[in-house]
Amino acid sequence: MIEKEIYVIRHGQTAYNAQGIVQGKGIDAPLNELGVKQSNAFYEVYKHVHFDVVYTSTLLRAQQTAKRFLDKGIPHIITADLDEISWGDAEGSGNFTDHSEMFNNLLKEWKSGNTHHALPGGESPNDVQQRQLRFIAELKQSPFKTVLVATHGRYIRSLMCTISNLPLSQMDTFEHANLCLYKVNLMSSGKFEIEQHNNQHHLQELTNF
Repeated sequence: MIEKEIYVIRHGQTAYNAQGIVQGKGIDAPLNELGVKQSNAFYEVYKHVHFDVVYTSTLLRAQQTAKRFLDKGIPHIITADLDEISWGDAEGSGNFTDHSEMFNNLLKEWKSGNTHHALPGGESPNDVQQRQLRFIAELKQSPFKTVLVATHGRYIRSLMCTISNLPLSQMDTFEHANLCLYKVNLMSSGKFEIEQHNNQHHLQELTNF
């Protein structure tokens, strides 16, 4: 039996995303024009869902992504436990992109099992997982049954491993895109089941943007 339905979304696009520059929790960028359109498109498809609560990270891009739901007066809980991983000194640098050598070398470390490894001044996946465990414990104890969670890409990758009891070295098997949806159910057994992976159907009208 399903105890809770949890809609986990990545924030809409920012100017940094459009340029392929890695942000992290130290860069508090707003949504760009496409990001706003993405958030509106998600709202139009899911506005019928009666969310009991909206959880967001402390970052502007996540909060803007959920804005139209929040405008309906749905209770809003802001928590740093949902913040994106910190990439430390490399955050926001044009030299630290999705295709940079530094980024790819870091991913290789993590895929090899070195998930304790972090960039200078940053967090490791293991550090982020500790935040996730706190959030999961709070979520399980809460009275809320239908939940919207607006968070971040790397966070979602690791969260799906955490709730699936998979090693964090498998993070990159969970794909994501701006304003994608992972629909997760908390079962009466206390286990999570992932119902939808990287769902982007609500963005179909924006493919030619």
